[in-house]
Amino acid sequence: MDKKINRDIVIYQAKSGAIELRGDFSKETIWATQAQIANIFNIDRTVVTKHISNILKIKEVNSESNVQKMHIPNSDKPVAFYSLDIILSVGYRANSVRAMQFRQWATKILHEHITKGYTINRRQIAKNYDVFMKSVGDIQALLPEHIALDPKNVLELIKEFASTWVSLDAYDKEKLTPIGTTKKAIKLSGIELAKAIENFKSELNKKGEASEIFAQEKEKGSIEGIVGNVMQSFAGKFLYPTGEEKAAHLLYFMVKNHPFVDGNKRSGAFAFVWFLRKIKLKGARNINPSALTALTLLIAESDRTKKDQMTALVTRMLK
Repeated sequence: MDKKINRDIVIYQAKSGAIELRGDFSKETIWATQAQIANIFNIDRTVVTKHISNILKIKEVNSESNVQKMHIPNSDKPVAFYSLDIILSVGYRANSVRAMQFRQWATKILHEHITKGYTINRRQIAKNYDVFMKSVGDIQALLPEHIALDPKNVLELIKEFASTWVSLDAYDKEKLTPIGTTKKAIKLSGIELAKAIENFKSELNKKGEASEIFAQEKEKGSIEGIVGNVMQSFAGKFLYPTGEEKAAHLLYFMVKNHPFVDGNKRSGAFAFVWFLRKIKLKGARNINPSALTALTLLIAESDRTKKDQMTALVTRMLK
């Protein structure tokens, strides 16, 4: 039978050993008192005190960020609350049937995460299904009616924007602005990019994945023109001052300007990732193949009047 321990703090499921959480999600943790931890694992409070003392003494967790004094109703003095990290550490030390059930459950979750690469909280998915489907709809709404993305790619894009869905609301209201922090000196020439794309074409040719006209310029100087647009400046100031904005516009111009007879999307996606790596932008690790595919298709099918909003959306992905 499930047992509630303060509805604002934690719910413990005794049958499965699982701990389901409610709490300070802005910091991805929850907080519980010693008494609540004792109830979770069905151990004496003095045992909890001993375990916490040892945990902090050996610096298994940092006391500064994992212990907080909070005021609670009907109490004259502030009460010490402990973070999820400490709760879990106590669970791994405690000697009780519930603690054993917790460890069995935790081991199962860890095993699933290592072998599958992910874990799923099915109850939370059920609770948030409507929000999830709205997110899918928001992504599809960016495209013309006749375009449909692969569901897998949409899911990856949703994952990348998971913490910034306000971006899509701002996009709809045409209030989305670019963000970027990388303002170090960045150099890029059309010759350099053209050579990188040529090397990319050679690699594809070896695999039999490119046609003879792949990455062949429709007009000589097209790539130099795109690079010139990305790197343009006025009165000594770059039009796109940050690395994130330059990367976003490079992807946009490569895809929308169709500089090649064939392979504009693939070349654009390659140029985007190549540039991110060239300038060593930290946000590059946010990009995975499926999300990049979806993003490239979004740009390819987007209305040209939405350029500023689309490039701003890309910068959010690089946050």
